[in-house]
Amino acid sequence: MSVWSSFKSLYFATLLMLLGSGLLSTYLALDVAERADGVWVGALMTGFYLGLVLGGKLGHRLIARVGHIRTYVASAGIVTAAVLLHGLTENLSAWLALRVVVGLGMMSMYMVVESWLNEQSSSEERGMVFSGYMMASYLGSVLGQLVLAAIPTLDISLLLLVALCFSLCLVPVALTRRIHPEPLHPAPLEPRYFFQRVPLSMITSLAAGAMVGAFYGLAPLYASRIGLPTQMIGLFMATCIVASLLAQIPLGWLSDRVDRPTLIRVCSALLMLIALPQALWSDLPVIFIFIGGSLTCMLLFSLYPLAVAFANDNIEAEKRVSLTAVLLTTFGLGASISPLLVGALMKTLGPNMLFAAFSLFAMYIAIRVRPEVITGDTLSEEAPLQHISMPDGISSSPLSAALDPRVEESHVQEQMQDSPLAEVGETSEEQHY
Repeated sequence: MSVWSSFKSLYFATLLMLLGSGLLSTYLALDVAERADGVWVGALMTGFYLGLVLGGKLGHRLIARVGHIRTYVASAGIVTAAVLLHGLTENLSAWLALRVVVGLGMMSMYMVVESWLNEQSSSEERGMVFSGYMMASYLGSVLGQLVLAAIPTLDISLLLLVALCFSLCLVPVALTRRIHPEPLHPAPLEPRYFFQRVPLSMITSLAAGAMVGAFYGLAPLYASRIGLPTQMIGLFMATCIVASLLAQIPLGWLSDRVDRPTLIRVCSALLMLIALPQALWSDLPVIFIFIGGSLTCMLLFSLYPLAVAFANDNIEAEKRVSLTAVLLTTFGLGASISPLLVGALMKTLGPNMLFAAFSLFAMYIAIRVRPEVITGDTLSEEAPLQHISMPDGISSSPLSAALDPRVEESHVQEQMQDSPLAEVGETSEEQHY
């Protein structure tokens, strides 16, 4: 509790960010669903994830140029303005551009918070700091959906509430007494090396990103098209997110005791089967919709942490920061593409295609992660490492890799100093991430 208390301002800022982001995503999906088809709903979520993927480089440049506080303030101000602009126009093309802007701004905000958390925590505290950050992220996402359940009317008041969250998240960061972080360098990305070394983890991350992106972008549309009222849609989304969070505890226990590739394959096979009823029928009782959605999300959100854990078992300690950054980028690419594709399927074949897509992605993972293709030749000496629950991919940046307690602080320092992306002219006294 003392560790969490020392970072309460940054945690509270993260909670407000995710509350606003989660509420905005669901609100836009439901609003667009009333006047356009599923392709536009998917396109808006694709735009948001595209902004997140592209925002890493922009965030690094801003922080290097003006510092952490000014970057956070500027990004939060731009995101707040973009949210309010949704209420001034109903043009969907403009909304698509605004979603990209929101993604860009939020990635810069994530980078500021995560670099701050990383520098101000010791190697012994990093696991606790990381868990507090993850809980703040999930709690914010859940509260965003519960707000929709409490205020089911889709009008501009919800946009004003989202803008209020993003403006208020400025306060704890601006008033924090923590020492400002030093300038940072991004982790070197080596996607070709990691695709050759841990292809199963990369494939699982890509497919998991596709499913998570489709869930956040299109689950509200699915719930609306099968007849749930707005209030029930908010409860449905909140229940699914809570279930995915609760699953992390038994998942970590199993992951440390069961062969991880086997666990990935079993989770994928179960996900394929559990998603089938909602893929085949749209007239299920409400209780079955909630139970099926919750069980689906418990398994769906487990795949990315398992992929990260398995990859860390097969990569040397000095490359684990870069590894997690590449995995998160791969996750984001999957999440950028799938909402648009699945949205097109839902437009043509009905809302059930969301869960059909979950089944197909899960089946693909189960087929690819076969025991005969796993030799164990690349296992590191300390494998298996402790399983660490990871953010869901919508609430972190590649800098979260440095918060992973499986990565020794000395290796973080050494790798970033040797980064090929380091800018010429930086002094050797700067802290690197």
